[in-house]
Amino acid sequence: MKRPFIIFYAIIIYAIAELIWWGYMLVRLQPQRTAMILGEGSVFVLIFIVGAISLHKSIEKERKLQRQKKNFLLSVTHELKSPLASIKLLLQTIQKRELTKQQIQDFIGKSLLDIERLDDMVENMLLASKIDNHSYTFPKAKFSLSALVDSVVNRLQLNKCDLNQQLINAEIEPKIEITGDKFALTSVVTNLLENAIKYSGPCEVVDVKLYSKDGKVFLEVADHGIGIADSEKTRIFDRFYRVGSEETRNTKGTGLGLYIVKEVLDKHDASIKVRDNDPSGSIFEVTFA
Repeated sequence: MKRPFIIFYAIIIYAIAELIWWGYMLVRLQPQRTAMILGEGSVFVLIFIVGAISLHKSIEKERKLQRQKKNFLLSVTHELKSPLASIKLLLQTIQKRELTKQQIQDFIGKSLLDIERLDDMVENMLLASKIDNHSYTFPKAKFSLSALVDSVVNRLQLNKCDLNQQLINAEIEPKIEITGDKFALTSVVTNLLENAIKYSGPCEVVDVKLYSKDGKVFLEVADHGIGIADSEKTRIFDRFYRVGSEETRNTKGTGLGLYIVKEVLDKHDASIKVRDNDPSGSIFEVTFA
């Protein structure tokens, strides 16, 4: 991408130099019209520079999007290979070794967890694609948000700390109902929880709160992980946006989770904000009006 930029700037410099040269020649030929030539020339140069800056920003935005797409493809490749390799190894072990019934059940359980992880990733990519193409209609109906959050928490609850897994501490007010797209909001809760788990250290507690207050419903997901820099807080909801490079990043993900969260909540007239947790980590707060 460097060569096109060099050509672009060379053309800009050449055009401005030519404009100045022709302006100089006109002044020499018609010195009585110097003021008019300088005035019109200055306006033209100003418009030309503004246009060039605007074009540069557009090109830079496209370059940034291409880099993010590259990172997305790298992360998806990694996300697919990891659980598939795990499932393959577990099934090959069951096939080739004499195992007890308990061991087989344990291996099958681990395989199902990896399959759920793959399923979540595929659902995220499909939903993000539909949102981006404006082809998803967000069908809404009344349902229990309390039951939805409880279901997601139970599915993601990891309580074997000796295996370097996180704990989810949930405080869910019962019988909270809202009107919305249950499928899309399930994706919101899942992405927020998985994001908190992903950026937490081993055995770090992730706190989930669902409650109603003053006619509004609040969902809070708090972690005690690495936190988010203030400069990143306004960008984490962008599509494909992730901090750092896929080649050096240790955390997993595709950069679609928080983008989906923001887009789905916007369609439900709900808001989300992120703030620092004390003493470390982040708190995501969702408000349903």
